[in-house]
Amino acid sequence: MTETGMHIKNNIKVIIYGFVFMLLIVEKEDLRCESSEIVKLPEPRYTSGVSIEQALLERRSVRVYKDGPVSLEDISQLLWACQGITDTRGYRTTPSAGALYPLEIYLYAANITALKPGIYKYNPQGHALMKITQGDNRAAISEAADNQDCIKNAAAVIIICAVYKRTTKKFGEKGVRYAHMEAGCAAQNIYLQSVSLGLGTVVVGGYNPGKLKKAVQLKGNEQPLYLMPVGRR
Repeated sequence: MTETGMHIKNNIKVIIYGFVFMLLIVEKEDLRCESSEIVKLPEPRYTSGVSIEQALLERRSVRVYKDGPVSLEDISQLLWACQGITDTRGYRTTPSAGALYPLEIYLYAANITALKPGIYKYNPQGHALMKITQGDNRAAISEAADNQDCIKNAAAVIIICAVYKRTTKKFGEKGVRYAHMEAGCAAQNIYLQSVSLGLGTVVVGGYNPGKLKKAVQLKGNEQPLYLMPVGRR
């Protein structure tokens, strides 16, 4: 075989080995996800005694919360308001450029009825939570957010993240801006739903992204945008 032929053969081997290696990584990741604990959330409600006009009128940033848990039903409602599916075609509660949905939603559960403390990831398709870690992560998350009292004292913290590639692959750099717009819509939905449930929340932007990603165990391509602590008014 000529030197050129040997070079081509070696390159083919490298490509094949690399492909097999990537398959093993994907398979391992799939197994990790399948083995994670899944918490099915209560079905969301579509009516309430609070009109949208009243919710808009009463919307405020609330940083001080009463002691006591928040129900799993209320957390289910907040997550649905944030990114829940509302159409058989997969459309959600928030508008999304190109229906590409770059947002990923995490929940830090500190004091939620019928839910163990820990970090969870919201799955809109199944309206369920996937457990990431179990235990009290309050100290690490609070430190990442400059030790703000609203994070320390919250019954839960919703973390809104974005995977920019989902929108930039179609819209270029404009896709980053579109993801930010979508995150703003999701945050406002949480605000308004909180009013309806008698809960308080606030948008927190003062945090260290690196520390927060480590505390919540975000994936490398998931960029945190909003922290929204939740508690009783």
